[in-house]
Amino acid sequence: MATPTLTRHRLDGALGPLLVDVRAAGRRDPAPAVVILHGFKGFKDWGMFPPFAERLARAGFSAIAPNLSGSGVDDSGSFVWPERFGHNTFSAELADVEGVVSALDRGDLGVPRPSTVGMVGHSRGGGVAILAAGRSPRIRALVTWAAVASVLRWTPEQIREWRARGRLDVQNVRTGEVLPLYPDVLDDVEHHGNRALDIKAAASALDIPWLLIHGEADEAVPVAEAHSLAGMARRDRVQLLEVPRAGHTFGAVHPFAGPTPALEQVFDASATFLSRYLS
Repeated sequence: MATPTLTRHRLDGALGPLLVDVRAAGRRDPAPAVVILHGFKGFKDWGMFPPFAERLARAGFSAIAPNLSGSGVDDSGSFVWPERFGHNTFSAELADVEGVVSALDRGDLGVPRPSTVGMVGHSRGGGVAILAAGRSPRIRALVTWAAVASVLRWTPEQIREWRARGRLDVQNVRTGEVLPLYPDVLDDVEHHGNRALDIKAAASALDIPWLLIHGEADEAVPVAEAHSLAGMARRDRVQLLEVPRAGHTFGAVHPFAGPTPALEQVFDASATFLSRYLS
């Protein structure tokens, strides 16, 4: 297998440019592709995502890692577009994901149309991946890490204050930046949460292999959400891997400081699963 190379691409996204990294060892013949989705306040270059994409590329996949257009983050990892972050919604992220899959099928990302497509999503990106897999017949295998089970993530008190102020302040703990979150995502959840954005309903309808991974000690998305999703899915299609004592990012930090035993387990299980079901 040749050494993977990295190319960077731009697509039109729901809220602005959609930045996409493609890592692939072979670019002449069709290969399976895996789309890797970051979560809330995440981005394609955060901590664990580049080394995981590199591992997939070395295993023969085309690893596709986008910065969704509402991430607000550029190729340097900086929040240079806070207004896009503020106006981001679940529906916008779904539209972006569909745009990435369509670009793959058109051969617009520097690799031939993939033979099959898988998806890996972390946290909020895991919920979006579940929704996307329910909508796209091109997605033939799914892996979620610490996936959310619902798009409604705020208390009634938070929502009342949010509506009254017209924004919710979100702190980026890593940089200390305070980012605005406008009511767009609330409107989106209220209008579509019981239909197009119902993650549990999408989980119950999935008919593809699904590996659901969650840290036992996740401080951001309780492991109970993983059990809820697994309980909705078809028993012959889902595998639940609960990682002992692991938190929301399985010990990974940004900048990346190397894999932890928990993260190694996640990488190993994910790569093995995708290799089994994508060809």
